[in-house]
Amino acid sequence: MAEAGTGFLEQLKSCIVWSWTYLWTVWFFIVLFLVYVLRVPLKINDNLSTVSMFLNTLTPKFYVALTGTSSLISGLILIFEWWYFRKYGTSFIEQVSVSHLRPLLGGVDNNSSNSSNSSSGDSDSNRQSVSECKVWRNPLNLFRGAEYNRYTWVTGREPLTYYDMNLSAQDHQTFFTCDSDHLRPADAIMQKAWRERNPQARISAAHEALEINECATAYILLAEEEATTIAEAEKLFKQALKAGDGCYRRSQQLQHHGSQYEAQHRRDTNVLVYIKRRLAMCARRLGRTREAVKMMRDLMKEFPLLSMFNIHENLLEALLELQAYADVQAVLAKYDDISLPKSATICYTAALLKARAVSDKFSPEAASRRGLSTAEMNAVEAIHRAVEFNPHVPKYLLEMKSLILPPEHILKRGDSEAIAYAFFHLAHWKRVEGALNLLHCTWEGTFRMIPYPLEKGHLFYPYPICTETADRELLPSFHEVSVYPKKELPFFILFTAGLCSFTAMLALLTHQFPELMGVFAKAFLSTLFAPLNFVMEKVESILPSSLWHQLTRI
Repeated sequence: MAEAGTGFLEQLKSCIVWSWTYLWTVWFFIVLFLVYVLRVPLKINDNLSTVSMFLNTLTPKFYVALTGTSSLISGLILIFEWWYFRKYGTSFIEQVSVSHLRPLLGGVDNNSSNSSNSSSGDSDSNRQSVSECKVWRNPLNLFRGAEYNRYTWVTGREPLTYYDMNLSAQDHQTFFTCDSDHLRPADAIMQKAWRERNPQARISAAHEALEINECATAYILLAEEEATTIAEAEKLFKQALKAGDGCYRRSQQLQHHGSQYEAQHRRDTNVLVYIKRRLAMCARRLGRTREAVKMMRDLMKEFPLLSMFNIHENLLEALLELQAYADVQAVLAKYDDISLPKSATICYTAALLKARAVSDKFSPEAASRRGLSTAEMNAVEAIHRAVEFNPHVPKYLLEMKSLILPPEHILKRGDSEAIAYAFFHLAHWKRVEGALNLLHCTWEGTFRMIPYPLEKGHLFYPYPICTETADRELLPSFHEVSVYPKKELPFFILFTAGLCSFTAMLALLTHQFPELMGVFAKAFLSTLFAPLNFVMEKVESILPSSLWHQLTRI
């Protein structure tokens, strides 16, 4: 019985919602009709006459004050809406109406059973959106002490956000600690050091751990944060390699003796891979590029399953520096696969190789006359593919937007990834003659191929909507975050801007020409109500007076 009553109430509610959604005009006219019928009992005519007499007694100063106040209020609303839109990317009024007013007026009920039973296609799309909005460790991240801190000393600006450094602290705790660290005094100290927020406290803890024994993670922390030059960092990493290699070999022999030893071996493996990768990056920074390439290749052969460090992106950048384009193509053939997650490095490096084959002889005028050749078409398609994956990169490569130091974490397809890619690869694009010219002539053509609104992608999944929020957390406040697609101004900002301008103009005109504006207002109101008066006269002439008399008595 209760279920039947609940079902009846749900049906009644849905009928009312439907009527408000589709028959609101009918409801509106019904209300107007009832007001007109009941105008005598409600004394509407007398009240209107009283209001009219009151308005006639008002002076022009009142209207100036009224319009001026309206202009001020609408201006304040406009300023608040603009500030909210710049900070959060949406309109405050629209957000409130969607979040609070829409459910009251019969919008989608989040708790209904229909919303809980989503289709498999929608769930797949949601999972894809979540995976694309995941924040990744930047494989080309700089050294905090030797590079980021030096930037702070010179400019007085902090290149890293608290959110970015907090993510790094979480990564360090994941990679460099395990449950059995409390059994070893030095590792126990470092376990606390990775959770410490104060840089000086972390460095002091690392020195304290080294006083106990040779601790690889302590050397890592000092190389990352205390070393002021790359050469000093490399020296500390070599000491870390010596200590980490010994721990790795010992734990490798004991890894099958229990879960505790297995976790310790996993930790020692992560430490060893991290040290070797950073040593290769030190060699690359110090100009020993061939040595860096060899170290990266050996590391990828020794630990082929550890793809979380994305060492192949470091290798691609070093090979481009050597102009070993055949080796770059071989690496791309292995990692530019549909089953692997894409990155700006992979997509734009593939585009650079295709552009290199035609860019030195490419001319937009000649191409428009004779059409694109097969090689040129392949290069243009590769550029379009790269731009669709990350549309922020071309502005940095073409130097239409200023570069900053890349963050320690990036969001794939976001502005942070574009900065990290362009920071290291801009020189490689400049080295290929005509490559930037080809990019300049063709990159904007990508947006004509992508459906708008971005409900579907062309070659990739639709562009995620979460990139702006995540990039604002990852990038420093002095950087203007690149937003794609460019957000149009919300309706309420345009509306309040128009209302503010209109009321301000009315206030000025009423103050300067009070009599003329009074005549204009009366003429405007009489013209506005003329159709309504005409309709009322026709209705009264068609319907008999006895019917009106009976309705008014009701």
